[in-house]
Amino acid sequence: MTEPTAQDALTYAYGVARDAHEALADVLSGLRGVADAPLHLVRGGADHDVVVAVSPVPAQDFREAALHAHLEDLDWLESVARAHHRVIEALAARTTVLPLRLATVYLDDDRVRRMLDARREAFAERLSALAGHEEWGVKIYVEMPATAEARSEPAGRAPGPEPDPAPDPGRAYLSRRRAQHRVREDTYREAERAAERVEAAARDHAVDRVQHRPQQGELAQGPGENVVNDAYLVPLEHAADFRAAVRRAADGLPGIQVDVTGPWAPYSFIATTHDEPLPDESPPDEPSQGGQPQGAAP
Repeated sequence: MTEPTAQDALTYAYGVARDAHEALADVLSGLRGVADAPLHLVRGGADHDVVVAVSPVPAQDFREAALHAHLEDLDWLESVARAHHRVIEALAARTTVLPLRLATVYLDDDRVRRMLDARREAFAERLSALAGHEEWGVKIYVEMPATAEARSEPAGRAPGPEPDPAPDPGRAYLSRRRAQHRVREDTYREAERAAERVEAAARDHAVDRVQHRPQQGELAQGPGENVVNDAYLVPLEHAADFRAAVRRAADGLPGIQVDVTGPWAPYSFIATTHDEPLPDESPPDEPSQGGQPQGAAP
């Protein structure tokens, strides 16, 4: 893919990190970002120790109107999200990183530098608070069992007297509906018990928790209905105990599955007001920050 020229390029910002020893440039060397563009660092502050990983992207794809249209294209969005996550994971393997929102764009590197200078103290404080921690995702799925009617129907009828005549169709329908309702209520009660157990187990090892909306539609790809979609901030030394405790929490609850994913960079635990463009950075006819709100890691 042809790299955009300075005249038709915007600056895509991935995440903020501390780079006191100037070692992160090697991490990004050879790595390609969104639109297959090379990456570099923008430095800010008097000490130049807080940096933003950035790359050029085509203006025609990331100006506000075009970006809103692209966000309806799931293939395009997935490609951008994968590249964004790839950069964040490369940084997170070396240092603490604050991921910025998907499709955060600025007019140029200078605008990124101004943002970084304005917020360096807040970024530095958050980086210090998150150092030595990682994010883990916890999802709870409910698999609805067969209805009471389906479970009670025999595969074949044993020899014996002929069964009674079929009941009234209206009554049979209401009976089936009541049975289905009871099954759903019982299953959701089990899901509530699982959520309480998981939260109690996680609390012993995590220092923070963010509750996200359960995944629905095309985002829901688990083994049933997603009823809990949480993120936990866990100290590195507690990660193994956290995983084991959370996975055990729903043992013995039928129809319930707990999925633990991670570790991730702390996508869910950045201060959202710190990654918004400054008011004068995105006039109505210029590019702006797009994408989805930060949520649980992919």
